[in-house]
Amino acid sequence: MTPPTAVPMCLPEISDAERDAVLEVLSSPVLALGPRLSAFETAVAEKAGALHGVGVNSGTSGLHLAMIAAGVGEGDVVLTTPFSFVASANCVLYERARPVFVDIEPVALTIDVGALEDRLGRLLAEGARVKAILPVHVFGQPCDMDPILDLASRYGLAVVEDACEAIGATYKGRPVGALGRAGVFAFYPNKQMTTGEGGMIVTDDARWADLFRSLRNQGRDVFDGWLEHSRLGYNYRLDEMSAALGLAQLARLEALLGARQRVAEWYGERLAGVEGIELPTRASWTTRTSWFVYVVRLSSGEARSAAIESLARRGIPARAYFPPIHLQGFYRERFGHRAGEFPVAEDAGRRCLALPFFPSMSESQVDLVCDAIRAVSRSTKAVSSPGAAPGT
Repeated sequence: MTPPTAVPMCLPEISDAERDAVLEVLSSPVLALGPRLSAFETAVAEKAGALHGVGVNSGTSGLHLAMIAAGVGEGDVVLTTPFSFVASANCVLYERARPVFVDIEPVALTIDVGALEDRLGRLLAEGARVKAILPVHVFGQPCDMDPILDLASRYGLAVVEDACEAIGATYKGRPVGALGRAGVFAFYPNKQMTTGEGGMIVTDDARWADLFRSLRNQGRDVFDGWLEHSRLGYNYRLDEMSAALGLAQLARLEALLGARQRVAEWYGERLAGVEGIELPTRASWTTRTSWFVYVVRLSSGEARSAAIESLARRGIPARAYFPPIHLQGFYRERFGHRAGEFPVAEDAGRRCLALPFFPSMSESQVDLVCDAIRAVSRSTKAVSSPGAAPGT
């Protein structure tokens, strides 16, 4: 018999301000492409230090449109990381292009810049049509962007940031999202802020912003008449209710990020020195982590499996984050990927464990989780080496 859940895995933080904002829209005649969406786009762009924001119905949709804007097409190559949610590679396939993976560095678990340069050089020597680099700011910590941008500039490549897990994070003091040609945020319920479903593309390029607005709205351009469409487009619009919810959430984003930071610090204090738990570590280039999930690394895949089972018996959920994309069945079958290609990503995929984490999590709930982890460590001896303290 499954025990009752002692603490949830995640919870969206919804206040009366959000409820009132959505109800206000429902009392109006405009439910799509209205003033809330425009206001939300402006506010998110300002938060990211970008000139333009374009709301879409998911982060995946935003990444797809960014691939189109970058001119990615059939037979082209986009360089990205295998240690991510699968959408960051799928968006390349939508345009019949090929995602080429690059291993990650072992600290922040973001794309390894040295490996990226080496792989790019080999692809160009082979005559591959490389169009873009898609770095992923995984778990709310930025990639090392300056050398990535330098590589892209040298070879005429577009950089599209997958910042779906990282709104509010900063790289060397600069907000993520507008560092490349475009960036994409996502607002699923487990994210730092939510619109239910939804996402936002940010960019300084006015032409790209206009293209995004057309593509999300069935290809209708600003000069098109009703039911006239200048290009192939998609139904990727973000509705007014979601935009209103997002505006209310964005107004509280700093408080939400601060609450997540506090929960992360509680975890760090209580798990420091626990046998076999390696805590999150801040990379040297990260000036602010935007805590999306709290992920620790255990000593082995077997240790993680044992921990998940033991925690579940205590009513505490925990998740494996992330199974590397190249080892997903579809990618194995289509591209012939095999274990051993990207050892750092595969090691992280075996050992990373996401613990319950949300902004309203209480100190007593953190204590409950940490007590259970210590009990698991004592009873199974499944974990074996201390790690570094989490960054801020």
